[in-house]
Amino acid sequence: MDLIAGAIRTVASTTLDVLPVAIFLFFFHYVVLERKLANRNRIAFGFCLVVVGLGFFLVGLERGLFPLGRLMAEQLTSVSIEQALGVQVYWSDYYWVYLFGFAVGFGCTFAEPALVAVAMKAQAVSGGAVHPWGLRIAVALGVAIGVALGCLRIVTGTPLHWYIIAAYLVVVLQTAFAPRQIVPLAYDSGGVTTSTVTVPLVTALGLGLSEHVPGRNPLLDGFGLIAFACLFPIMSVLAYAQLSGFIEQRRLRRARHQITGSDIRSEED
Repeated sequence: MDLIAGAIRTVASTTLDVLPVAIFLFFFHYVVLERKLANRNRIAFGFCLVVVGLGFFLVGLERGLFPLGRLMAEQLTSVSIEQALGVQVYWSDYYWVYLFGFAVGFGCTFAEPALVAVAMKAQAVSGGAVHPWGLRIAVALGVAIGVALGCLRIVTGTPLHWYIIAAYLVVVLQTAFAPRQIVPLAYDSGGVTTSTVTVPLVTALGLGLSEHVPGRNPLLDGFGLIAFACLFPIMSVLAYAQLSGFIEQRRLRRARHQITGSDIRSEED
């Protein structure tokens, strides 16, 4: 009964949050554009589905994903018990945390619906030059590395801005040398990853980890993993484009060398 009552309260609260947006859109359509709304019943039904879906999504976050993240962090940071007892513990003793963060980042991002949609659109717009599987793997690897590095930051307690500034310097250098047509897609890939699947699990992992590592503040250290998940996919997609361009240029040079060699042999004959 508590779960049902909580779900009803969440849906009601979500309705109040979404209602101003709906009122603004309807006002703009009727008053500014001065047009009648077609398929009003379908739109009203879709609006109800959105409200109910958002409500149940928030209930799932509160009841499932966030407690799961805290439980995972508690089990993975068992070495913190030894640290609390006075046993010397090093950052390398948390290797399971880094491996788990890498796996969570890669798995969540690869299954992210928004990334799948962007990858399909990129393939259609580029005429097949951008392969959706390659883009998804590159973005997922970037998020995985970013989450693992973010977990390392939480364990070591180093300032967040050190990592972010250094990473953005790398992104600026990559942007200067990467193919121009891939740069906008790479920058969008960072925002695409922070969607419905990745954000709840990564946030829960960061908060749970900061709560169970001694000396960490959940407010100061628990948040920040999303910044890593946004930034490192830009680096990985740019690196993927640069590597693909290098391989393509090398293949063309080999082809030209073979053609030149065959022309020389034919002239000698």
